[in-house]
Amino acid sequence: MDGRYKHLNCEERSVIFAEHRRGASLRAIGSLLGRHASTISRELRRGQGDDGHYSPAAGRHCHDARRLRSRRPRRLIEGSALHIWVRGKLEHLRWSPEQIAGRLRAMHPDDPDRRVSHETIYAAIYAQPRGGLKAAMIEALRQRKPARGRRRTTLAGSSMVPESLRIIHRPEEIEARIVPGHWEGDLIKGAFNRSSVGTLVERKTRFVVLCKMNGNGAEAALESSTRQMKRLPAVMRKSMTYDRGSEMACHPELARRLKIDIWFCGPHAPWQRGSNENTNGLLRQFMPKGADLSDASQTWLNDVANLMNNRPRKTLGWKTPAEAMAEEIAAFNSTVALET
Repeated sequence: MDGRYKHLNCEERSVIFAEHRRGASLRAIGSLLGRHASTISRELRRGQGDDGHYSPAAGRHCHDARRLRSRRPRRLIEGSALHIWVRGKLEHLRWSPEQIAGRLRAMHPDDPDRRVSHETIYAAIYAQPRGGLKAAMIEALRQRKPARGRRRTTLAGSSMVPESLRIIHRPEEIEARIVPGHWEGDLIKGAFNRSSVGTLVERKTRFVVLCKMNGNGAEAALESSTRQMKRLPAVMRKSMTYDRGSEMACHPELARRLKIDIWFCGPHAPWQRGSNENTNGLLRQFMPKGADLSDASQTWLNDVANLMNNRPRKTLGWKTPAEAMAEEIAAFNSTVALET
């Protein structure tokens, strides 16, 4: 067994539930999962439901509750006296986070509860939900970057992206995943960055579309994305959120062809299209790093997408992305039929 411990995941808890109900021993379940029997025993005790039987959901809830208790309490809580003082110096006096932290150390040398580090201040700013408060606090920073990290100086990170298309201006309904038809996109690169596959994920249903690319450039991305997205109903093509890679240099033409809005993440901010990042990680099972993707046919990519779209997802209430997408299309068609 690997000496490094990893927490049980949802799939492992499901196996424990099924095997325990079948009457398998702790050692047998542990051997099946590559875990110690004591790990299985503890999970069964922690995950007991109200009926006294093991429940994967109860086990996950117990795990999440323990993780939450283990976190350090936040130092800068919105509305507290310390938060108000820090925000005032930042927004009105334009002090830097380092200056604020230094002044607090000088003011309260013997009271650590009334001091914060400059890193804590930065973390509090960028952890704010998108809106007026976050925009005002970022505006007060010297470099005014929408996300922490080094500023990209290439074409892809600056002049290619108009101010109006930055993700900070994206409508709230996209952020909240209220309606379908809003996509996140990226590339999976092959060996030596000489081949690529386009990946698109619908934010609400997590439905995956894969695009065969004949090259790595902007023209290849334009043609492949257009071809595959046009296979979807027009109602399921409302917007696309992408990173600032140079392959999106043809984004005005893509928006025109598909009649969609296109939004761009901040520089070096992959978490702003988290569904796509997570999916790309899962797709590496089929397209490992260092592989030549130029030989991947569209038929094979469709088969991989079908595998992804027919996996039950916890975030969808254990429905598959294909089922979720079908329900959204059926609901739209029903609404149209009633209106006519």
